[in-house]
Amino acid sequence: MQNNQPTTPLMNDGLDADPPSKRVLQYVQRKKEAGSPVAGIYCAYAPIELMQAMDVVPAVLCAFSNVPIESAEAVLPANLCPLIKSSYGFIQEGTCPFFTLADAVIAETTCDGKKKMFELISDLRPLHVMDLPQVPDEAEAKANWRQMIVKLKGFLEKTFDRSVTDQQIEESMQWSNKKNRLARKIFEYAAVHPPVISWKEIYDITFLAMPSTGPEVIPLLEEKLEILEKRKQEGKYFGSPDSPRVLVTGCPIGGDATKIFRVIEEAGGVVVAPDSCTGIKIFSNDFAENTGDPMGALAERYLKIPCACMTPNNGRMEALSKMIETYKPDVVIDFILQACHGYNVESYRVGNHVTENHGLAFLKVETDYSDADVGQLKTRIEALFETLPSASNAN
Repeated sequence: MQNNQPTTPLMNDGLDADPPSKRVLQYVQRKKEAGSPVAGIYCAYAPIELMQAMDVVPAVLCAFSNVPIESAEAVLPANLCPLIKSSYGFIQEGTCPFFTLADAVIAETTCDGKKKMFELISDLRPLHVMDLPQVPDEAEAKANWRQMIVKLKGFLEKTFDRSVTDQQIEESMQWSNKKNRLARKIFEYAAVHPPVISWKEIYDITFLAMPSTGPEVIPLLEEKLEILEKRKQEGKYFGSPDSPRVLVTGCPIGGDATKIFRVIEEAGGVVVAPDSCTGIKIFSNDFAENTGDPMGALAERYLKIPCACMTPNNGRMEALSKMIETYKPDVVIDFILQACHGYNVESYRVGNHVTENHGLAFLKVETDYSDADVGQLKTRIEALFETLPSASNAN
């Protein structure tokens, strides 16, 4: 595979020498030292705009490493989702710096395993669990989720002795909209053929931008846009014009789970769309502005996130079609973490949608955070690439 532009992390591409994880940690530390409380979060459904409006710093807790899983299995069942085991293991070992900094934890009822894990950590930090509606198309869903956000507001006010106005929440959403629009413009450089942005850069952007407030991250995103446009004009790109373009959907991907992206590249492909709640999905929709009901606007936008915990999850198929039309992949790979039953069962429907409605090659991958299956994954992905029309023509 030819690489006309070396794959480098976002913050090493003319913006900053530090990786995003270090930069975000330093940001959280600075805010805490300045007097801002920190709320640990796990999921994309956490309404960070409300927290930011209250000067509460959202910090995404550690959950993507194979290292602490052995410790977690002393308490949790071995056949549980690795994300949950990793999350609990980090806390049990005291090795997640974001949890150390957290003054409280905000949780959502996205899956049964997480719900029970939250009970195990409830005596370590003040814990607020939000009851997430999981039939999003029902009329009651928005009203119920709005009420959960109102209750979160009360929890934050009581826990941290601070208040917030509707205008402050409105301004926070407007900053978030600007951030999301800039992120989407950046991701569009993956739609270029061949792409002029790598999966690593997209991953770095999502890691940096998701918990950061608008005023602090927007200049970095604007500078990244300038860098990408210059790269495009100079004809620099990733892979080669013949590299299979891959959309990766499914479970959250980060840390050790990014092995799937690396294996795709080693097999000769390029990842043009990491579609998950740790990828481009969380930047897809904007908040309605100036509605007079910012809490309702928060609820409406967050319920549009098409996680597999939702049913019927028609939003995921609609979002997947839009991404296929935008990024024009040759292949869709569904990344499933072992024991994640929601995404695993839904994979059958995703595969049918991809093959029947879009005529694309599809591969379901079920894995964990270890490297034990890397060779097998590479073999399967290489075999998939060989079935593509371009590969047949090359032979």
